[in-house]
Amino acid sequence: MDWPRPPACLVAARLGAAPEGARITVAGLVILRQRPGTAKGVIFVTLEDETGVVNVIVWRKIYERFRRAVISGRLLRVTGRLQRAHSVTHVIAEEIEDISAMLDRLLVQEQV
Repeated sequence: MDWPRPPACLVAARLGAAPEGARITVAGLVILRQRPGTAKGVIFVTLEDETGVVNVIVWRKIYERFRRAVISGRLLRVTGRLQRAHSVTHVIAEEIEDISAMLDRLLVQEQV
């Protein structure tokens, strides 16, 4: 069964192929949201797709703009800039879209 891949999204396993600073779009299930008190309003979101995990950094200004998606989305599509630091790859979010409705398509395909 093919997972219903959102259009124009890079899978986690291919993040290493994109150059530093590239503007990319990723999508995945939200498996973790962190808002450490020491992070000065930054939220860290971990997404998982069928190939691995993607670390997303959401700055306060972006969070305020896409608050509903960040808080309640179960499946997110995130567009942003790729950043590598200390052998960790992050996506610095610029746009966040709640695409949780696609989960219904996944469930229907599994039942077939």
